[in-house]
Order: sequence, then structure tokens, then C-alpha cells
Amino acid sequence: MEFKMTKKDIINTISIKYAPLSSECKSEFFNNSKILTLKKGVILVKEGQHSDKAYFIVNGSARAYYLNDGKDVTDWFAFENDFICAINSFFQNIPSPHFIETIEDTTLLVISRDQIMKLSDKYHDFERLTNRVATKTMLKLQARVVSMQFQSAQQKYQNILLAYPNITQRVPLMHIASYIGITLETLSRIRKLKTRI
Repeated sequence: MEFKMTKKDIINTISIKYAPLSSECKSEFFNNSKILTLKKGVILVKEGQHSDKAYFIVNGSARAYYLNDGKDVTDWFAFENDFICAINSFFQNIPSPHFIETIEDTTLLVISRDQIMKLSDKYHDFERLTNRVATKTMLKLQARVVSMQFQSAQQKYQNILLAYPNITQRVPLMHIASYIGITLETLSRIRKLKTRI
């Protein structure tokens, strides 16, 4: 199925989901962003690369991961209406320790850090938008830290299903296991127990 959504529609969606934007702000946002349509498995950011782009997921999904002794460790998922970027590189202007890749065929709205700063300086409503995106990201990270420290493997899996009910249809199980900090074997056992209940 081909996905059709105009850039204007996408910016209106961001305005509704995060913070209301004035028509002037929307117009400049429109002029300073672009739409990318990518296939599954495209690397948006490589480890060691400087990345100054933020991506809004219009349709599809992406993940952030790093390599630890050659092992692929997922530490972030983004689905429709989520933003994703190489956080360390984006905010600190340092080489990214992460990779970011599309997990499915994905449509993204892309905007650079420079344009975000310019729009934030010029429009209070855009600054409020960026603050809300940052707050949502911090809260999600904090919830993940608590989950990793205090919850059982079953609770972690239950939580990710509550957050993303169809994640197992969209994301390979090895990435889900990696994200919640358990082995693929443990995840398979939990899923088998769940189907028996």
C-alpha cells in the first residue's frame, strides 16, 4: 500500500500531537524541512558520524542501536508520530555512538539542528514544541531505566506490549529482546507461557 500524506498534513499532525504552531511558524517549518521515503534497513546515522538531523516518523519505524563487542544492542524504537535522532551527536555535536536504521519501509520528515535553532529563536511556539519533544524523550528514557533496574523479564515484555501493542508484528523479536535487556531464548519462553494462559 502506497502511503500518501502531504508535508502540510505532516506539520499539522506535529502541531496537534506536540504543541500548536502558528500559521507563520508552520510555513517556515514547511520551507525548512523535507520528506524522505526509505526502504527497510536503511542506515540513517552510522556510529562515529556527526549527525545534525532530527527525524519525525510519519509512517513506519526506526531504531537506535549500538555495537558492544560486535553485539547489536537496541536502545530506542520510534514509530508513527515519534521523533528520533542521534541524541549525543545532535545535542553535543560529537560523533554518534549509535546507529539509526529503518525497521520497516518508512516515511520521515527531516529537519536540521540549525533550522530547529533558528525556528526556536524566532517562534515561541516552535521552542515549546522542541521542549515537549525533549521532555517526552527524557520521560521515556527514565521509564526505561526504571524498567531495566527493577522489573522482571515478564514485566518488561508486558510494558513494551502496552506501549506498542503490535510491536511483535513489526519488529524482529531479537531487537525487542535486546531493547528490554533479555536473551531471545528468554523472550521466546515468556511468549510461549503467554500463549498457554
